[in-house]
Formats: sequence, C-alpha cells, structure tokens
Amino acid sequence: MASFHEMDWKELSFNPFTKISKQWMLVTAGSEEKSNTMTASWGGVGFIWNKPVSFIFIRPQRYTKEFLDREAGYSLCFFDESHRAALNYCGSHSGRDGDKAKACQLTTAFCDGIPYYEEAELVLLCKKLYHQDMAAESFADPALLKQNYPGNDLHTAYIGEIVKVLGKNA
Repeated sequence: MASFHEMDWKELSFNPFTKISKQWMLVTAGSEEKSNTMTASWGGVGFIWNKPVSFIFIRPQRYTKEFLDREAGYSLCFFDESHRAALNYCGSHSGRDGDKAKACQLTTAFCDGIPYYEEAELVLLCKKLYHQDMAAESFADPALLKQNYPGNDLHTAYIGEIVKVLGKNA
C-alpha cells in the first residue's frame, strides 16, 4: 500500500456516470491463494443504511461471481487510459482459462484481505452487505429485460460498504 494513501470517502470527487460507464473499473475478489477480476461498466456508488456503498451487478456465468459469493469483500479499481488494453482484456477473457492479472501485468496487492491492483489510480475496498439475484417479474419495464437479458442470465446485485478508499500517491 506504499504507493497509495488512504482517503476519506467524502473526499471523492469524480463523476460516477463517466468513471464507471465510460472509463470502466475492475471488480476483484478472492484470497491471497487465488483471486479473479473482471471489467465492469455497470454499477455505482451512493449511501444506504447510513453507510457509503458501492453497488455492482454480476452475471451468473462470470467466474468472478464465485469469488464474490465466497469472500466477504471486494475491490473496485479505477485506472487511467494507459491501462485501457488491460480493461479490454479483463472484460473479454475468463479467469478460468488463465491468470488475467498476470497476462495484463497487473500487480495484485491486498489490504485487509481484499485484493486490488497496484497500477490503479483509485481503489474502493468494499465489505459485502447484501446480494440478491434479479428476478424477471421485478422489471417494471419489460423492454429492459428483453433488451439486456435475451439469454435470461439476470445479474446478481451486490451492495458493499466502502470501508477504505485508496488514492494513488503523486
């Protein structure tokens, strides 16, 4: 963690709409024995249950989901544009077939048992608070279901308390 400094979540000053949907993030979970990551462009940050939180959505076939379901925490890592190729790779390859971090030359580090990447600019370390599988009958707009889930592979929604924010040292 030497290349990072801990920040208060109240110091965050980014637009979550562009940061997540356009710049993307890596969702990472696991242990020191084995971890996995995936690129995500759906999710957000907010405040619920008197806590700062992140919310992410993972499809059932994603390998990272196994790690999210098993572990108590996860990280959201944000990178500058020089890492766009790594984000593309992590979004198009499965960790079942190899070590994505190694393939992208990302250095896995751990804070409080949660994996993250040294090359990130910003890291949100999150403790899982809630998860629930989405249900087709809960969609108020059926067009969303048809448009986004033609294979009926509805996401699991996760809410995690943001327990630490790590900013890259200058």
